[in-house]
Amino acid sequence: MIAVADLLQGNRLPGNYFAPDAYLQGDFESGLLENRRGARLVALPETLLQAIYAGLEKETGQASRIVLFNCGRWWGKNFYRRFVEEVSAYYDRPLAEMAMAEFLQCMKQCWKTHGWGVFELDVSHYQNGFLVVELSHSAFAAAAPKENSSPACDVEAGLLSAFFSQLTGRELHCVQTACESLGSDRNYFILGLRERVEPAAAWLEEGHDHATILDRLCSSTPAGRN
Repeated sequence: MIAVADLLQGNRLPGNYFAPDAYLQGDFESGLLENRRGARLVALPETLLQAIYAGLEKETGQASRIVLFNCGRWWGKNFYRRFVEEVSAYYDRPLAEMAMAEFLQCMKQCWKTHGWGVFELDVSHYQNGFLVVELSHSAFAAAAPKENSSPACDVEAGLLSAFFSQLTGRELHCVQTACESLGSDRNYFILGLRERVEPAAAWLEEGHDHATILDRLCSSTPAGRN
């Protein structure tokens, strides 16, 4: 018979690192919000996000999307570093040694616990050189200007671009092809090498939907080519 003690590693059995009850620590008197390692967290109310959209539009005009994307890139680089440090330390092994299912579960719970919505990763187009991320209940999409006529989650696109660039070791670009702010049931993002994924932006302006854009990208890239 196997003893329970033999199943424990370091006298502890790792659970869900990003479980909300354990990961989020709040002090109502001081108004501080921290994670389980004591790092400060910041809550972004919808009114602040709306003000950021409006302020950037007024100050930078059409360049506001580039500004938001670059802010997301900076955020994504720091998020990746913290994610790797925290997850690797908690599970006592490098991120590269984690099973894909375990990594995806961490990402999904991390996204949800931080209040960023629901995260799904589709790797079925990997052989064509593309990753597809699906996000729903996005705070950025909810706060987007009502008169907006193009996908509004540029911050998240930048974040995903930086995160997966560091994860894969290749410089990836990200194009959002559907947005909740425009009536879609979720936000779709396509990641790939810049020269291969950039045509998606032009097809989006022509009015093509996510499925059509993804099909065109995959058709123009031979399977197995990375």
